[in-house]
Amino acid sequence: MAILARPAPGLGKERGKLGGVCAAIGRRFGISPRYVRLGFVLSLFIPGPQILAYVFFWWFIPEED
Repeated sequence: MAILARPAPGLGKERGKLGGVCAAIGRRFGISPRYVRLGFVLSLFIPGPQILAYVFFWWFIPEED
């Protein structure tokens, strides 16, 4: 498994779209970042702290070198 590190934002299949959080989580668990993003967007329709969790991970997951 890969380490948990956010890719730099930019274009490309494995690049981060907003903060790179979903790309980092997808890479860590070996799934497409597209599915992680889809799961995140779908989770916004249920009550919970999803936005706060995203900001938390954006803050604490280091960027890759």
